[in-house]
Amino acid sequence: MASHDEKIDAVHDDHVPEDMMKDTILAKQAAEDEHNLTFLEAIRKYPKAVLWSALLSTSIVMEGYDIVLMSSFFAQPSFSAHYGEYVAATDSYQISASWQNGLSNAVSVGTIVGAFANGYFTHKFGYRKVLLASLGLITAFIFIPFFAPNLPVLLVGEFLCGIPWGVFATMAPAYASEICPMALRGYLTVYVNLCWAFGQLISAGVQSGFAENTTEWSYRVPFAIQWAWPIPLFFVLWFAPESPWHHVRKGEYDLAKQNISRLSSVKDNATTAQTLAMMVHTNELEEHLGDGTSYWDCFRGMDRYRTEIACMAFAAQPFCGSAMGGTPTYFFVQAGLPTSISFQMAVGGLGLASVGTIVSWFLMSRLGRRTLYLIGLGALAAVLFVVGFVSVGAPADSTAGNYAQASMMLLWLLVYYLTVGPICYAIIGEVSSTRLRNKTVCLSRIAYYVAQIICNVVNPYMLNPTAGDWRGKTGFFWGGWALAFFVWTWFRLPETKDKTFEELDILFARGIRARDFGKYSVDAYAVEGEESLKKHE
Repeated sequence: MASHDEKIDAVHDDHVPEDMMKDTILAKQAAEDEHNLTFLEAIRKYPKAVLWSALLSTSIVMEGYDIVLMSSFFAQPSFSAHYGEYVAATDSYQISASWQNGLSNAVSVGTIVGAFANGYFTHKFGYRKVLLASLGLITAFIFIPFFAPNLPVLLVGEFLCGIPWGVFATMAPAYASEICPMALRGYLTVYVNLCWAFGQLISAGVQSGFAENTTEWSYRVPFAIQWAWPIPLFFVLWFAPESPWHHVRKGEYDLAKQNISRLSSVKDNATTAQTLAMMVHTNELEEHLGDGTSYWDCFRGMDRYRTEIACMAFAAQPFCGSAMGGTPTYFFVQAGLPTSISFQMAVGGLGLASVGTIVSWFLMSRLGRRTLYLIGLGALAAVLFVVGFVSVGAPADSTAGNYAQASMMLLWLLVYYLTVGPICYAIIGEVSSTRLRNKTVCLSRIAYYVAQIICNVVNPYMLNPTAGDWRGKTGFFWGGWALAFFVWTWFRLPETKDKTFEELDILFARGIRARDFGKYSVDAYAVEGEESLKKHE
């Protein structure tokens, strides 16, 4: 069997027919234009790509909204009074740790089903059709939690809503990475996380507004607000263009060319032909390297490593403390803060999250993906250990200690949304091959959901006053996991900044060490006898 180097050389062989050589020249010119394109030039040239990517990513708001919504309901007195049980020790109603796990994990299981289905159906039907079908389903499924009379019905509703949410969460970063040029790719994949943060912020704000409401509408109205997204999005996204990469993978080059033209403000047939040639050349390179389009192909050859990177980068999110700090209202209540203050601080924290994501755009363009991810994991571990030490040193009824822990968790939110939270989306949108992108993103999100289920099972038993009642000492547990992922990142996470998809294919195929990715410049169109890689210090 030919080695990866031999397969690359076969694609770059200069003994090829004249028409194929012409296509290679066009592709090379497109790649050079990608590298020379600045951020502002890309905005001017591809405003429609920015618009459609941003609109599709808006569907993520719904998932971010519900994640905070459900965890906040556990601290909502009226919700606990309707669905929970009276606990004499605390003289209050509580949703038991097992039901907290069940409700949180029902969503996660549903999103796993949706993510896996998205990988299959999007390859078959394309992004647009699958997205529209999912928007129709979520509109219907929201009725179930809105009218749920008891916890079992609510659980079923959350599971069913999770299925289209899984589609949205996996489709948005893949679509953004495919329709945007390299200069915009990182920004628009990270924008997915901003939508997630906006959803959480809106949810926390709604919950804060109903914190003092003791009627059933304090939780039914927040459920109903979810209808504000899918219906208008359905009619707007009906006109969204399909990803040109999807058509290239299907061999539908005329349709690919049409959608390339739709995404650009420059109606230039030569530029469109160059872009199409680069896509076709990349697809052919990956075919020569043995890339298929099935889930099984994600675990074969060099794609196994690329799948590992995507999955581990996403699994780090819940394990670095987001089970405790990502949905902070319940932690604030258990740390000893009043319910109304807890909701208000959660709103402030999630506002910081939105600002952090925007700032991360500028940090990412300077520091790159790998460095920012490493800094984030190290800082998050430090913050969590401080929370743990404060909890150990301060009495349980210490107001100063409680506010100190809450302040540190607000700092955790800011650091998370400056680094690990948003940068992960850029990583998963770039690290996979183009032929396996959608499926790799789906597998990475499934890894995230599995990790989230594990963390959701463990976290309530540590925080819940009817279980471990660890309070802030939970920070020691999650801080240790953040350090473990820091070590993995140092050895296994490559730098993908300023590399075209074709260049990344070559770096992976050559077996370049993760820490050295950023040290190489790549000529994806080197002919026989020329070096395709050049290392620089």
